[in-house]
Amino acid sequence: MSLVVHPWLPNSPKKIKEDMLKTIGVKEVSELFSDIPEKVRFKGEWDKLEIGFGRPLSELEIQRIIDDILSKNKVFKKPPVFLGAGVWPHYVPEVVKYIMSRAEFCTTYTPYQAEISQGLLQALFEYQSMIADLLEMEVVNASMYDWASAVAEAFLMALRVNKGKNRILIPSTMNPMHLEVVKTYTMPRGVVIEKVKYDSVTGLIDLEDLKEKVAKGNVAAVYIENPSFLGFIEENARDVGEIAHDGKALFIMGVDPISLGILKPPGALGADIAVGEGQPLGLGLNYGGPYLGIFAVKWDMKLIRQMPGRLIGLTTTVDGKDRAFTMILQTREQHIRREKATSNICTNEALCALGAAVYLALMGKHGLKKLGELILYRTNYAIKKMNTITGVKAPIFKSLHFKEFTVNFDKTNMPYTKIHKELLKKGIHGGLYLREFFPEFGETALYCVTELHTKDDIDLLIKSLKEIVEGWSR
Repeated sequence: MSLVVHPWLPNSPKKIKEDMLKTIGVKEVSELFSDIPEKVRFKGEWDKLEIGFGRPLSELEIQRIIDDILSKNKVFKKPPVFLGAGVWPHYVPEVVKYIMSRAEFCTTYTPYQAEISQGLLQALFEYQSMIADLLEMEVVNASMYDWASAVAEAFLMALRVNKGKNRILIPSTMNPMHLEVVKTYTMPRGVVIEKVKYDSVTGLIDLEDLKEKVAKGNVAAVYIENPSFLGFIEENARDVGEIAHDGKALFIMGVDPISLGILKPPGALGADIAVGEGQPLGLGLNYGGPYLGIFAVKWDMKLIRQMPGRLIGLTTTVDGKDRAFTMILQTREQHIRREKATSNICTNEALCALGAAVYLALMGKHGLKKLGELILYRTNYAIKKMNTITGVKAPIFKSLHFKEFTVNFDKTNMPYTKIHKELLKKGIHGGLYLREFFPEFGETALYCVTELHTKDDIDLLIKSLKEIVEGWSR
């Protein structure tokens, strides 16, 4: 009998399958798939599966096929994509890529016997320290998966801290993708997620509506984003925190760390918990991940003890002669506490955290400030130029915007889906169509501008939009 009857199924010989089934105490292979509905099961013979190319392929043949498939992708570099919505095109310094690719880091993972990896622990400690300075929060964990999971964990943490309360208030303009993750995380806990109205002129959170909702009681936390998902700066942030605290609720802020070069940090605005996306800190877009969830709290043991993830601390050796790094808190994880764990996160984004630490060290506080100013200038230049297009209004709210802004095309009488397709034909990737998330905005898209978008890139976008929109109207 041939050891391999089928080229892609090494366990296909009858004898091998019988031995395997006997070992696990199962009589028929079909028993292993009893939870799969009968109607969707494959009914043919396994050795006559019509898959692949009919024969095993060589490495060279496979590479050519893959290259052919990849050649169909369109890469947007000149100009870069004008799409943000939670992750953004930013420049990644080569030194960040180089250090992340070093052998001692490139497969980085905080080991369970952590103290033997002093270099990695120090890198994570430095990450925590720099993020703490950036946010003006005292305690930062060794990272989460992304902003969405970080804010979901923050909501669950608020429920543990404020036991007996099950309401969480969020802005109506919250990132809708993050909100879906939050709902998935909190659904089993019976959490009530309530949206607070926004001012129809400025987009800022409606303080009177917030006060009314907080006054009803049972609010565990109030959450805001600054800048918001729609790009405007939430100038009411401090007031929101005071209202939350008056109602004995926690104040949670979500931030884009790049903005903190020019905006007040969460700690200065009274936040109890701060979360955010570390992707802009030297990580690139990476086809959608992996990214880096930022999570921080102020110095309060009732908060620190309920944080998800791991904390790296600085101590000394037993004889006190040398400094040493160690994992000081990881008991909140499921592999330690099992069902009593405060979080189900059982890994971290250590390599991404390392990259963020290198990026922050490279930029420094002056570099971040200059970068923030540059993005702010280019954002407002793009907004000004957008309004030179017939029938276009940008932004839809009268507020200061950072990096992202809304563009309304209602008066062009042209659907944005058509506009976007025409832009793609010109080699330009436009903004995110918002109708699915905010139907009340009409034909509106969310555009993004960063340091990667030069004046020429922005001018090309405007020129292309003018040709599309004004050509349509004629």
